[in-house]
Amino acid sequence: MVRDFDLTETAIRLWLARSGASHKPRDLEHDERAELAELRRENRRLREGIEILKRATAFFARGTR
Repeated sequence: MVRDFDLTETAIRLWLARSGASHKPRDLEHDERAELAELRRENRRLREGIEILKRATAFFARGTR
């Protein structure tokens, strides 16, 4: 996006400094941390499910030849 407006990294840093904004991530609230942990667990389960489906597809594809 910076390139779309032909801005330099230095210009962005100066704007951030002048605005008082920080480029450091903020600490997450307790409920946000809990939600993030739950989303990561769900993501892991979904990836495992996809892997199982890929293996099952390969297994059945071999049986139809």
